[in-house]
Amino acid sequence: MAESATLSEFDSKALLAGYGVPVTRERLAGDPAEAVEAAEALGFPVVLKLCGERLAHKTERDAVRLGLAAAGAVRAAAEELLAGVRPEDGEVSLLVAEMVSGRRELIAGLVRDPQFGPCVMLGLGGILAEAIGDVVFAAAPLDASDARRMIAGLSTSKLLQQPFRGDPPVDEDALCDLLIGLSRLADERPDVASVDLNPVILCGARPVAVDALVELGDAVALPAEPAPRSDEEILERFRPLFHPRGVVVAGVSGHPGKFGFVTLHNLLRFGYEGKLFGVKPDGAEVLGRETATSVSEIPEHQADLVFVCTPNKANVELLRDCAKKGVRAAFVASAGYAESGGRGPELQRELVEVADELDMLLIGPNGQGVISTPESMCAQIVAPYPPAGRIGVASQSGNLVSSFLNYAVATGVGVSKAVSLGNSAQTGLPDLLEYFAADPDTAVALVYVEGIRDGLAFRRAAERLTREKPLVLVKGGAFEAGARAAASHTGALASDDRVFDGLCRQLGVLRAPTVEEAFEWAATLATQPLPRGDRTVVFTSVGGWGVLAADACTRHGLDLVPLPDPVRDRIDELVPARWSRNNPIDLAGGETRDTIPEVMERVLENPDVDAMIHLGLGIQAAQARAFETGPFHPDHGIGRIAEFHERQDARYALAAKEASERHGKPALSATELVFADRENAGVRGVRDAGRVCYPSAHRAVGALAALVRWSAYRRPSS
Repeated sequence: MAESATLSEFDSKALLAGYGVPVTRERLAGDPAEAVEAAEALGFPVVLKLCGERLAHKTERDAVRLGLAAAGAVRAAAEELLAGVRPEDGEVSLLVAEMVSGRRELIAGLVRDPQFGPCVMLGLGGILAEAIGDVVFAAAPLDASDARRMIAGLSTSKLLQQPFRGDPPVDEDALCDLLIGLSRLADERPDVASVDLNPVILCGARPVAVDALVELGDAVALPAEPAPRSDEEILERFRPLFHPRGVVVAGVSGHPGKFGFVTLHNLLRFGYEGKLFGVKPDGAEVLGRETATSVSEIPEHQADLVFVCTPNKANVELLRDCAKKGVRAAFVASAGYAESGGRGPELQRELVEVADELDMLLIGPNGQGVISTPESMCAQIVAPYPPAGRIGVASQSGNLVSSFLNYAVATGVGVSKAVSLGNSAQTGLPDLLEYFAADPDTAVALVYVEGIRDGLAFRRAAERLTREKPLVLVKGGAFEAGARAAASHTGALASDDRVFDGLCRQLGVLRAPTVEEAFEWAATLATQPLPRGDRTVVFTSVGGWGVLAADACTRHGLDLVPLPDPVRDRIDELVPARWSRNNPIDLAGGETRDTIPEVMERVLENPDVDAMIHLGLGIQAAQARAFETGPFHPDHGIGRIAEFHERQDARYALAAKEASERHGKPALSATELVFADRENAGVRGVRDAGRVCYPSAHRAVGALAALVRWSAYRRPSS
């Protein structure tokens, strides 16, 4: 590989200016007299710098003089700078540039990520850029929408998008043009390894790059994109895995602690609708069913999927035998492959080669199982089996599949397909994302990621999916650090996680902080209408919950709108004057039997409201449970009032859903009774209505914020 070369600041800016990057007006000078002449031509004040290919970081070398306001000052500064030149600096000139001033500094740049290819960066700049680390990335090529998302993605975006100490908001079009120019440079100049613009000063509203560094290297050509498969081709490829006519369980055991026994049991227990063939060398009955002694005894074209629980050394021939019977997919639960060292990687390569030769879809090895609720298929070596629904699950960890499925069982919000990818030897996460994009049974994809083997394939698949369907993702562990350009601030800031986070933002992927929230976000997307905006009303039975929900709305960037006058006027007619009279709505105990459904209706029908969060569901039903479990029930009128409380809370849960569907707006219900009393009438009512009951206000707000972000991503950018 050829050594990298750094362009001088002057040459860097000349290159960048050709791609629409705004740079300072400047001239080169060979001696103090020429520097004075250049300064007079540009107009005072000026900046004077040493300039050369080996002078990457001039501030550290004290090779910059600012605010030179007269010819004498320029001459003296030039003589001082030239006196400090070292032999290792190579050929050096004087760079005279216009003095650009502004209170806000940015950093922008380009880096070639080893996983995701060329990426453009934007962040808070200046000498503290690396220490503060408020930066965002997006993978090239960029369009205007991508560039605007980058600007909005900065934690300090308000410093740009709003007036700041008398300065106007940034000219977003100009800043977008700068970012898009870097993207075009990455595409048209594959020999450009990195670009560092630090700082980019906002001169009023206008961004100007006052320092630039371009590093050249070997031309990096991205691999040719494979021809995309059609939806029909993808569905047919995965049909044997998720919709098999029959399943072969290879390695069935009579011992309840063995994988082969558990898999056969779960397929039978949860009502798999296809044909089922167990293979056990001695042919003994298991769970009252006959087994075959070998695959050769299985009738042809009766099974499409083999679930493999046999030792790794036997599995190549097993696949060949299954292919002869018409099996087109294999889920390999067996371990002892690449994850184990020794001959494991070699055995895994051989397994993949044979599967490819047989044109057989292979999941695993070292996987946990596959779920397909349309077929009532639980081909797993563990529980649980989820209710049917619209969430597609894929995970690089089997345990995390179990977590997602457990949340599905707990909430009642169901799953369409689920698969643990194991070692992803042949078929990986990008393949499953493509499948979920095409699958009519799946409305939302939910994935757990630990590492990305092929970043470009992941990007293509995620982009295909998020054109139509949301993708919720939770990432565990840190990505392995790639090779970075140590001399570049851009390179130093380009951590794997930041680049990945930027790609998620760019593609509309909703990256959740925890497994619990990831499932709740996916379940919300699968069951709630999309909001038209972020104008939110909080409706609570008790003030404290509303205050905390309001704080959470602010943290998540939701607009806690002033209560619309028609809503306030109607509530005035319904309850005593002590209610909060604002958003959050706190009725202060003044409600009657019909007040809560009426308020929900009035809130959601109002055109100035996009979403509602309802807190305090189930309080009266909780007291009903205390009545019913005490020694005085059902006398003293306790039985009657307990039934009334439970009916009312169930009614409120249903009223929220019905008003939500009627007006096409999300209505989220939250109560900690999800944990304290799962069978509370309010909690159960939300679950029976097919929606998530959130365990706290902040979890409901987080889910709503995810819903709002996805809705905003789907809408054309202004």
